[in-house]
Amino acid sequence: MPELPLKTADLPTTATATTAKSEAPRVAAASLVGTTIEYYDFAVYGTASALVLGPAFFPSGNATLSSMAAFLTFAAAFVSRPLGVVLFGTIGDRLGRRQALVISLLLMGVATVGVGLLPTYESAGLLAPVLLVTLRLLQGVSMGGEWGGAVLLAAEHAPPGRRALYASIPNVGPSLGFLLSTAVILPTMNIVGMEGFTDWAWRIPFLLSTVLVAVGLWVRTTVSESPVFKSAVRAQPQAPAPSWPSAPRFPLGTIFRQYPRRLLLGTGAAIGGSAVYYLTIVYSLSYGPKELGIPRNTMLTAASIGAAAGIAITLPVARLSDRIGRRPLMLAGAVGSVVWAVPMYASLSSRNGLVITGAYTVGLMFLALMFSPMAAFLSELFPARLRYTGASAAFILANTLGGGFAPSIATWLNSHWESPLVLGFYTGGLCLVSLLCLLALPETREHEFDV
Repeated sequence: MPELPLKTADLPTTATATTAKSEAPRVAAASLVGTTIEYYDFAVYGTASALVLGPAFFPSGNATLSSMAAFLTFAAAFVSRPLGVVLFGTIGDRLGRRQALVISLLLMGVATVGVGLLPTYESAGLLAPVLLVTLRLLQGVSMGGEWGGAVLLAAEHAPPGRRALYASIPNVGPSLGFLLSTAVILPTMNIVGMEGFTDWAWRIPFLLSTVLVAVGLWVRTTVSESPVFKSAVRAQPQAPAPSWPSAPRFPLGTIFRQYPRRLLLGTGAAIGGSAVYYLTIVYSLSYGPKELGIPRNTMLTAASIGAAAGIAITLPVARLSDRIGRRPLMLAGAVGSVVWAVPMYASLSSRNGLVITGAYTVGLMFLALMFSPMAAFLSELFPARLRYTGASAAFILANTLGGGFAPSIATWLNSHWESPLVLGFYTGGLCLVSLLCLLALPETREHEFDV
């Protein structure tokens, strides 16, 4: 079946235009809090997998095998993300965006705190890695529904002409969550030392998630549902329960039938940035210290400063995309990422903290240029009744293919070619895929948002 066209309009949609001006910033802030907490949990696991979880849960006598095993549990959560897309996409498209987001945040909190309470292989044997993988899979299911819902709740509340700006606010969450995790992990390591952190203190960042999740749940339950969803519910006042009148029972199946090209190209558009993000904030934190002798604090600091630089330009870039369009900025970011990928990871060979920090900062700013409009762009590719599932599926598939397996693939590549240059060629290749997919997709800034 050929793909169905989306309507375009120069005027704002009714649902969005009637959103109270004071409500939109509050909803965007609530979405940001949620994504920050979810990605804090994810980043804590990523850092722990790079530093601790290999020997604690997968002792083998071979450091490379232990690291690969830990990174494969990191990848396991990406494998289960599509299940989260199906589950939370169906809830979000049929029963409401906010309801799906509250459930996803609660699930993430339970799984993350559970990891912090697990016994290690030394005390529980094979049960320890089995429980770790199980909780990691639950984290992945949660993440499968988080990004799309948070972006949509903010975007569908956005004032006219500011959709990308508001959609980009929760998109700051991944980098902010990483910075928050670093702000907890670094002081903990400095206080107890690396031996103490490896022995027991690695649990502290996981257990602190209890407080963050409690705050996030309180914030999310105080904001209103998407005006686009509420408008659809009002159109069927006799329905037994609030639901989207035209939403199919299985939204993902409908997307595969009606919008396969948009789903495929949307996934490709985000795949390169996913690789840059996860190789920088997960893999290099292990690779730099273990293979190149770079101090762990140096790697954490370089990644943190680069992430902060990306955060600083995210909102201005998104605001600019509301004025000139999504594609020009994303194409510029993709070109920059292709060109800079090899120099970025080649900087690791210098073993110089300033050089690495500078290279990471430039690379993560190119990533922000490519990803700042991405939230609005992917959302605008699909109609409202399928938007939660469609945007989530494209982004999550890109994260799984480009980011989830990136640390494991990078570990394998460096076991054969002992040079950080291979990271640059691998990442640059995926960024080239994103560039080509963006060239094949249309501009979406004028797409109507309530159909």
